[in-house]
Amino acid sequence: MTRGTQDDTTAAAHEGGGLALSTVGLPEWLDPVVEAARTVRPSQLSRFLPPEDGRGRQSAVLILFGEGPRGPELLLQERAGTLRSHAGQPSFPGGALDPEDGDPHTTGPLRAALREAEEETGLDPAGVQLFGVLPRLYIPVSEFVVTPVLGWWREPSPVGAVNPAETARVFTVPVADLTEPEHRVTVVHPRGHQGPAFTVESALVWGFTAGVIDRILHFAGWERPWDRSRHVPLDWHA
Repeated sequence: MTRGTQDDTTAAAHEGGGLALSTVGLPEWLDPVVEAARTVRPSQLSRFLPPEDGRGRQSAVLILFGEGPRGPELLLQERAGTLRSHAGQPSFPGGALDPEDGDPHTTGPLRAALREAEEETGLDPAGVQLFGVLPRLYIPVSEFVVTPVLGWWREPSPVGAVNPAETARVFTVPVADLTEPEHRVTVVHPRGHQGPAFTVESALVWGFTAGVIDRILHFAGWERPWDRSRHVPLDWHA
């Protein structure tokens, strides 16, 4: 079943681009995510928030929900092991805003999220319905100010690693696997800090990506109790 009233549509600020956010026609299982995006506060997502002095490089990621053989799923990619930062780490498609993406405070992040996803995974943006954004967050190690953009994969298209020098593989993860307690662990960085992680699709999803997934599961009411004492150490290259 899907949502379907025009009253549920919210338009993104326009700068001549025509991008908009809409919840019309979304599957009902996405309702909790829509509500979370509408109500969640930045401090409820992360303790790392954009610097008040405006420092940081503006960027965006696409959190794309689809529906596969096992129900709701998320699109992820694994970064190439040769990259200088976050090598080999699973992540959402995304990257820094380019000047042509436009205003970072209006539709710039929407355009950047779709552009980067197309460049990295071959995704056809025409099949994606953007329905929300989460508060901007900060990644201290790379000094990125990240806008998480939420999308519904309304018309799935073939995806894969477009440039092997940047992306090792592209894959989907069923939400059922992300909520499975046996697939949840706490990673421990050599510097001492800890965070949520997921062992899915032969990958360890951790860091910024895992933190955002963890908060979405929590605020959408999808989280199941899991053993936070199950620790997995990261090596010094992480």
